Amino acid sequence: MNVVLALVAVLGVSLSGPLMAATAAPVLAIAFWRNAMATGLLAPFALTRHRAAITGQTRNGWGLSIVAGAALAAHFACWVASLKLTSVAVATALVSMQVLFVIAIDALRGRRATASVVGGSLLALAGVAAISGVDLSLSRDAIIGDGLALAGGLFAAIYVVTGARVRETLSTTAYTFTCYGICSAILLVACLATGVPLSGWSARAWVLIVAVMVCAQLLGHSVINHLLAVMSPVVVSLLLLLEVPGAALVAAAFLDESLQWATYAGIVLILAGLAVVTAANGRARRVEPLVAD
Repeated sequence: MNVVLALVAVLGVSLSGPLMAATAAPVLAIAFWRNAMATGLLAPFALTRHRAAITGQTRNGWGLSIVAGAALAAHFACWVASLKLTSVAVATALVSMQVLFVIAIDALRGRRATASVVGGSLLALAGVAAISGVDLSLSRDAIIGDGLALAGGLFAAIYVVTGARVRETLSTTAYTFTCYGICSAILLVACLATGVPLSGWSARAWVLIVAVMVCAQLLGHSVINHLLAVMSPVVVSLLLLLEVPGAALVAAAFLDESLQWATYAGIVLILAGLAVVTAANGRARRVEPLVAD
């Protein structure tokens, strides 16, 4: 079941890029609405069945939820800004460094990754580089954009690692509602502060925004939030790398775009890296009970 859910999540986030690109609205506004709409849809369930869990969070629990929501908002803001300053290929490759940031955060918490985990992660990142065809530019705007893309990867890593901590005590619905609500509130302030319009678009744009919310937010991020309770943040981050070839496959299927041979090679490298890390995590779980005894 977790494998099926992982495939659903990858498909959901893979549809995000093509759908957002086809939507005639500011990307930051789309980010706000996808979170706000998802929060509204979750509210009837979260505020009835999970109300006690949400309101009964400890101060530490609320702090972690706020950090996760703020990190998700910062990820969206940095990612959107980077796309305006550097190429999509470079921004995609650099934001994918999320998995290395997760490994670094875990190391700072005293959980050093094994050589297999690091090697598998680098193998998967090589697959992303093969697909995106990274060609770093040295212009001032490109360098700033590259830095923002890296920051987007860092905030995504903080979002995933913090979310895994919150999910230890909070259900998927309770956590997702809280996190999306905080994220949408921060993005609303960002849109108002920067003068980004939140309405005034065509009916087609609103339909596509709803599609982004359903695919990327509910079937993508929400399923990922569920998987954080049963998979390590490193594995979840590696799964998200499949968004890169996933978006390319979606574009090829619906936009008649041809795929380069490097796309197929990159898919193989990402899957190989994911397999190495998953196997390493499986061995770690089998060893831990023996050590504890």
